[in-house]
Amino acid sequence: MRRTIFDKLLSATGLLLVVVLIVAGGLLTWGHDYIVTQVHNQLAAQEITFPTTTNPEFKALPASDQTAMGTYAGQQMLTGAQAETYADHFIAYHLSKMPYQGIYAKVSAAALAAPAGSAQQNALQKVEATVFQGTTLRGLLLEAYAFGTMGTIAGFAAIAAFIGAALLLALSLLGLYHGRRVSPDEKVFTPNRPIAEPLSADSDLRRNDNENVSETMYQ
Repeated sequence: MRRTIFDKLLSATGLLLVVVLIVAGGLLTWGHDYIVTQVHNQLAAQEITFPTTTNPEFKALPASDQTAMGTYAGQQMLTGAQAETYADHFIAYHLSKMPYQGIYAKVSAAALAAPAGSAQQNALQKVEATVFQGTTLRGLLLEAYAFGTMGTIAGFAAIAAFIGAALLLALSLLGLYHGRRVSPDEKVFTPNRPIAEPLSADSDLRRNDNENVSETMYQ
């Protein structure tokens, strides 16, 4: 194959990949913006605010949870990262302090097992409702965190796609430039075979004489 044709094919393939990466980068950017906007709007509608560091609820938290919550103290919850912190370091702690460690299945089973209409059942049903609400809210916040993480990944993937497109564009243009500068006769993937030298007239005469001598010896 001629080197000029090879360079053109390689450059054309690179330009095609550039288009694919640009389209992919655009879609990933759109996905990132859409997810981030949806997470922001859904969390903003809940109007959840982190307790301040002087709040008794904040001071009641363990030191590790205070450290995590302190990052967003007094702020409104608007991002997936904030939702994860609130769910795992505030709601989870309060659930763990409730009967049966705030595990809904255990509280529900205990309420069903209690004597019907008894004070014990009434108390457990109230706990069950509270645990259900807390568990549901925690699950929704962790879903918001998961979607927010997907949006972040999509954003990084979009950046990588655009960088890859820029690199491939540069390499493709260099390939086209190189194809214009090489000799039209230059080839690639073709082994260099030695060309046999033509026999001279003297060589033909010597070969004929040798054949005649050989025939005379065997007669």
